[in-house]
Amino acid sequence: MLSNLFPNVQWDTVWTATLETLYMSAVAVLATFVLGLFLGLALFLTSKGNLWENKFLNSIIAAVVNVFRSIPFIILIILLIPFTKLLVGSMLGASSALPALIIGAAPFYARMVEIGLREIDKGVIEAARSMGATNSQIIFKVLLPESMPALVSGITVTAIALVSYTAMAGVVGAGGLGTLAYLEGYQRDNTDVTFVSTILILIIVFIVQVIGDISTRRLDKR
Repeated sequence: MLSNLFPNVQWDTVWTATLETLYMSAVAVLATFVLGLFLGLALFLTSKGNLWENKFLNSIIAAVVNVFRSIPFIILIILLIPFTKLLVGSMLGASSALPALIIGAAPFYARMVEIGLREIDKGVIEAARSMGATNSQIIFKVLLPESMPALVSGITVTAIALVSYTAMAGVVGAGGLGTLAYLEGYQRDNTDVTFVSTILILIIVFIVQVIGDISTRRLDKR
């Protein structure tokens, strides 16, 4: 039936491109969650009035986060070409997009982590301190559990952004649905391929959003 609707689409190629997009998105989301969580915690904990207050260190981390968060993704890919080639060995293929995806998304998520942590009632932290909790116990048993709904909501937004980033990465040959839409759709004037690629990206985004919303609701104890 789909072959009749879109006669100019090679479905084996579409399936391969979809798997590449899912691979790039999944690996990038996982790495972004870990790195962004680390950066967000560092931003929060070194800020004024918190456990590891350090104005100098906080300023450095904030500057790094702000710089990489502000660079347009397509420019970031170009800037990271030497680093990507050193790390991956090529600018072609799904894995070649991962450094730019992670470096581009982690600072964005770090700010969302910081915002989520700032929403925690200071009284909860002070109560944990008064009961003799160590810094690591406050981080892992108070801060992270209390902010988990915000963290999940944040990674959902970031994951959706990453899916769109994979499409942009396709313009420079990173693979996935973006490359398919650009090379097979745009350059060869094949509107069927462009349309199918767009629909598949929208479906992926919709699924990510639904999973994120359900997870956030289940974690929110309010």
